[in-house]
Amino acid sequence: MKSTERPAAEGILFTDQYQLTMAQLYFRMGLHERHAQFDHFFRHYPDFGLHMAGYCVNAGLEWLLDWMQESRCRDEDIEYLRGQRSASGGKVFGDDFLGWLRKNGNFESITMHAIPEGRVVHPNVPLTIVQGHLAMAQILETSLLNHLNYQTLIATRAARIHESGRGRPLIEFGMRRAHDTGANAGARAALIGGADFTSNVGISHVLGYPPKGTHAHSMVQAFMALGEGELGAFRAYAEVYPDDCLLLVDTINTLESGIPNAIKVFEELKKRGHRPAGIRLDSGDLAYLAVQSAKMLNEAGFSDTKIVISNELDELVIWQIITQIQEEAPRCGMDADHIIDRLIYGVGTRLITSQGHSALGGVYKLVAIRHGDDWVPAIKVSETPEKTINPGFKSIRRIYNGRNKATADLICREGEEPEKMDPIVLRHPIERSKSRILVRQDISGTEPLLVEIMRGGKLVYELPSIDDMRKVRSGDMERLDSGVKRLVNPHLYHVSLTEKLWELKQQLISSTLGE
Repeated sequence: MKSTERPAAEGILFTDQYQLTMAQLYFRMGLHERHAQFDHFFRHYPDFGLHMAGYCVNAGLEWLLDWMQESRCRDEDIEYLRGQRSASGGKVFGDDFLGWLRKNGNFESITMHAIPEGRVVHPNVPLTIVQGHLAMAQILETSLLNHLNYQTLIATRAARIHESGRGRPLIEFGMRRAHDTGANAGARAALIGGADFTSNVGISHVLGYPPKGTHAHSMVQAFMALGEGELGAFRAYAEVYPDDCLLLVDTINTLESGIPNAIKVFEELKKRGHRPAGIRLDSGDLAYLAVQSAKMLNEAGFSDTKIVISNELDELVIWQIITQIQEEAPRCGMDADHIIDRLIYGVGTRLITSQGHSALGGVYKLVAIRHGDDWVPAIKVSETPEKTINPGFKSIRRIYNGRNKATADLICREGEEPEKMDPIVLRHPIERSKSRILVRQDISGTEPLLVEIMRGGKLVYELPSIDDMRKVRSGDMERLDSGVKRLVNPHLYHVSLTEKLWELKQQLISSTLGE
């Protein structure tokens, strides 16, 4: 794409055609500047087949806000739309609508409430609430979902891998397997979710993190082809990077060649006053090789060197590797915990693409519209009950039990104060017969989740740093029940409605169906 074409492709027209055709319809019907509210939420946790998530980590909001503040209709955009033709050859977009869009094609009417990035979130809970003129709030839908769904998906995967790896350092290695420049959004989301670093140099610079990496097999191959051998390649790397010498040891044979040659170079570095960083294992039985490599390094006096493992890792594979190390290390006279504490995980394809579940099913639904002086709740009724939305203005409260663990997210009608209710009745969002009652002594506290982000198109929220988001995520994870964090068959976290919201929903369903 030419640089001159980028503003058209990535600006205000970074939306779906039907958003624009609906906006023109609203304009024709005089509804375009009527205030409306849309909720953004997802319906299901990521399911990876053999394992699935029991929570998600919210991400992507800052980049959406940046896009919203920079995007507005330009003359070039209007001329492009003016040139569109219908099947009969007529104009798709009328000059009157395009005139309005040229003047008003921005997000200055938008007010937004959202759950901050880094928070643990759950299905059907509004992550983002948008209020504003109907036409522009409608046009916003596609870009909002594009910015928020993917980063939330990758942040969730990174959090699961971080948990599986017992908090050991995690490096995002996936740029070469990512979907074009989505590598940048994915790397950012991975850092929010639990990755400590990324190999992506540009985004590391932008976000203020040092990029991390070792070397490829090609470096060793080049020296071998030139007659210098693996040892020559290792020595050259150590000469250039004596204080960051981490060697990839599996180009020839890990245990018979790679580790012995690495030890020779480490000894030479040590004599020169440098401390070797470690080795990287990228093929073979990673758990077995980690144990044997650790044993060889220990015997050579390098028991503090790190062991980076990579190659098709995800949360389940890491859990299996740790389990295998715990079984095999004692048989070799090794301390399993000491080996595990030296591990660093390099995770690429399965993180950056969220392999197994490649898209989060986030949606953006109209829930209320202004009619005269009043707001009217709106509902979508579906033959699939889970697709029937929760209507009207809402607030969200997270409820903590007596152990200070999150026990439910309660979706309330605006103005309800569940912290003053005793007992609190939690209604299942779909099933009439399912409810739960919490009495005051069972609750240690409640917390509102939504904060005001944007008012009248202006940012009114101080955007947190990545480090702050990571601290928020860590705090939420600590207050999440261990069963919900399980890799396989996680415990179901409760997302519920208050009695008043449940009653409103049932009234609107009955009215819509003519019952």
